[in-house]
Amino acid sequence: MASSDQTLVCVKQVKQEVTNEWDETMPLPGDIIEGFSVHDVDDVDESFLPVKTSSEFSSQLGKINPSVDSIWIKVRRGDSLLKLQTCVVQQKGYVLRRKYTVQATTDPRHIVDLADLTLKQCIELQVMTKRVVHIQGKGFHKDAIKYDWKMKVGTYLPHQSSSVVSSILFMPLVSEHCINSITARCMAWFSAAISSGVPLVFVNIQTELIPPTIENTNLSSNQQIHYTTQIIHGIRLWFLPGLEEIPIELIPQPNEVRFGMEIKRTEEGFVCIYSVMKDTSADRSGLRELHEEATANGFLLVISRLDDKNTIPTSVCSDGLVHCCDHAEIKDLLISAIHQYETIQLHVMAWPNQTRSSQNHVVGFSALLPPESSFPIHQYD
Repeated sequence: MASSDQTLVCVKQVKQEVTNEWDETMPLPGDIIEGFSVHDVDDVDESFLPVKTSSEFSSQLGKINPSVDSIWIKVRRGDSLLKLQTCVVQQKGYVLRRKYTVQATTDPRHIVDLADLTLKQCIELQVMTKRVVHIQGKGFHKDAIKYDWKMKVGTYLPHQSSSVVSSILFMPLVSEHCINSITARCMAWFSAAISSGVPLVFVNIQTELIPPTIENTNLSSNQQIHYTTQIIHGIRLWFLPGLEEIPIELIPQPNEVRFGMEIKRTEEGFVCIYSVMKDTSADRSGLRELHEEATANGFLLVISRLDDKNTIPTSVCSDGLVHCCDHAEIKDLLISAIHQYETIQLHVMAWPNQTRSSQNHVVGFSALLPPESSFPIHQYD
């Protein structure tokens, strides 16, 4: 226990004046600094070097290798002994003699002013700090947990390059100055795609600000003149590509000259399979069965990914053109692969009531939908 006249190294104040942005993971006025360590917080307490005076502490901080990203300080706050992660910084205003202090790792504005104060002075500052930031009323302390992202993505997505949900951005036409007309075009495209047999599931629709820095060579000269003086909004439509994406592998046999499927592109920009020949790699993979079932139910067999590349339309520019996959490039890819007897992987969109399901897929898109889902079409940012 410190005597009444003994001084302790204390956080006298911090440069960050916005007190509602302080939190208990930062050094706060009144904190008594008892030691510091350049090692991980999980290391034993013996790694903490004691702190006796503020000048000595500043000198010790100046000797730390600049390549060290952060250090840990041990502070006493009330009855609690805390270990806080901080960064070492040089205090401004000291030219002849450099002085060093610490700052919060989460906010570069939160820089500590050190001082040698008595225990009474430290307690008074702690009471003030507690009253100002209301630490006790902020709810539970925040924690950070590790998450195995690689495993989760590999397990719960149909493909590690797939984000499950897709979107298409509609830019305003030259003559469009009303968000309702852009929305009308967006929904006309979506309705036409579904009517043609593309098994899409509506998720959401929102306005999207088109930043002035975007490179859009399709804007008219009149739009370019007023581009910096008016806010331009587009419409982004979010949807699921079917109720699931089924992975298919086309494995050619020796002397085969084609995979055995014909593809075409719909008016809305989707790539679909419109015929599958018997006794070919496409037939052996199950595509002919899927195509027949899709046709019988009034759906198209749409390719959502081919050779790890997305084939779904992504945007509609200001001249009304739909940006989608190059039909000729897809054919060239298939021809090149069959000539070299290479395996091609593709994903097709699943449709409602299909009988075949993916065995390599933990959860289908339909599991992401709420019961009796009916998404509104008028939500905006």
